[in-house]
Amino acid sequence: MKSSLIVLALVAVVAADKIPDFVVPGKCPAVDKKALFDSQKPNYPKFSGVWYEIALTKNPYQLLQQCVRNEFSFDGQKFTAKSTGINADGNLMRRNGQIVAMPLGDPNLSIDYEGSFMAPFVILDTDYENFACIHSCVDLNQGYFTDFAFIFSRSPSMSAQHLKQCETAFKNVGFDNSRFIKTVQGASCPYETQKAL
Repeated sequence: MKSSLIVLALVAVVAADKIPDFVVPGKCPAVDKKALFDSQKPNYPKFSGVWYEIALTKNPYQLLQQCVRNEFSFDGQKFTAKSTGINADGNLMRRNGQIVAMPLGDPNLSIDYEGSFMAPFVILDTDYENFACIHSCVDLNQGYFTDFAFIFSRSPSMSAQHLKQCETAFKNVGFDNSRFIKTVQGASCPYETQKAL
């Protein structure tokens, strides 16, 4: 965790000699990560499989911008992550990573993709079959923090009921749901090609 904070701090300093707009005053919301971690851990095999990104917050580390399809494979210890989608140049792209227990014993998962930094991966809510609400938050020095959030669905579309469940989960930790940006999904997405990447 400390190495993640150091990397993020360096990114913030080097970015343009100013604090990036995704680093804001305040602190991460109070989330009972241990209770979530303990209840979800036995169900990790059920979290495996394909998840489509329905919405996310502004995130400079998310290079996939449309048709984002995540495939998570659990081996009993960690998830291998493969994400595919269309980048800002309009090209198909694949990113590889992993989701593992936080290395220093924090009671939550962490996500680590190539070309990014390790960050918390907290599943605020999921039914494993339809929706997952993911929050990643890091407290920084001097009263600043950064967070990113994602809404995942097992299909490229999401029912209003399941979307509402995620919105409620985020609202319950004081998150501003107006920050979400809808991810383009649907008939124009090359899902079959993405599976083969």
